[in-house]
Amino acid sequence: MAKVAFIGLGVMGFPMAGHLAAKGYAVTVYNRTRAKADAWAAKHGGAAAATPAKAAEGAELVFSCVGDDPICAR
Repeated sequence: MAKVAFIGLGVMGFPMAGHLAAKGYAVTVYNRTRAKADAWAAKHGGAAAATPAKAAEGAELVFSCVGDDPICAR
């Protein structure tokens, strides 16, 4: 199965990355809040990266699910 990176683990990104992991993809995630990336990795068995570039290293696909702060504050 493909190695993928997922950048952004907000309301939509966290479960979307989880669905990819559940389907057998090797998922490495990055989130600006490291604790959220670590929590995702613990729950889904993937890996958390320190930077977006590290998450994307060697990935065949890179997903990005990010918003700006006014959107996130709603």
